[in-house]
Amino acid sequence: MHQASARAVQKMEQVSKMNPSTCRFCIAALMGLSGLLIGLDLQAETLAEGLDQETRAWTQGSYVLPESEREAFFARLQSEAQDLSRHYPDRADPLIWEGIITATHAKYQNPFSALGTVRRARDVLLRAVAIDPSAMDGSGLITLGALYFRVPKFGSFGDDDKARNYLQQALKVDPDNIDANFFYGKFLLDQGDKVNARIYLEKVTGIPPRPQSVEADRARQAEARDLLSQVF
Repeated sequence: MHQASARAVQKMEQVSKMNPSTCRFCIAALMGLSGLLIGLDLQAETLAEGLDQETRAWTQGSYVLPESEREAFFARLQSEAQDLSRHYPDRADPLIWEGIITATHAKYQNPFSALGTVRRARDVLLRAVAIDPSAMDGSGLITLGALYFRVPKFGSFGDDDKARNYLQQALKVDPDNIDANFFYGKFLLDQGDKVNARIYLEKVTGIPPRPQSVEADRARQAEARDLLSQVF
């Protein structure tokens, strides 16, 4: 294992306190072993267990894995998320996570591939919010809002009005959601509304992290603090 991967694995073990099977998965991914992912045994696991593994994998892939390895990592994770969604077609939660993972995969693709991947993420998320817009504290609405304002306005994508609408809906579902406040604050900043953007971004830094998403929430709070220090 090269030195950068060794440091990342060490950080993972210190930060996440993951169960042995999930930790082995992350180490394998960092070593670049093709085809090895979470290894979801969908016939044996509950939906909650599958979602928990996806959550842990997404967090480590987003905040610990070397950036050069993330495209391949999220491509494999996207495939696993699709499998989980197929086993629970009438449940919003696995579709939301599939949408989040798919959108994250697009972030690390080249622009030509990314647009198609983002459209798939959008379509999956629209299915999820049609089933239950309040699922996962409005995470489907949050991710749709973020997609619509962050994706360039070409190829029939990118829409500030839709972005505002989805993010405001998410804040109605959960006014104290760290992601909803962060992305709405970032959206307002992009719109030139610095006064209100600051209110939402500062709120992010004071909301207690969720017990099931401590690492991801702390990372998002760090992003908010960095943004505040850069702009204000």
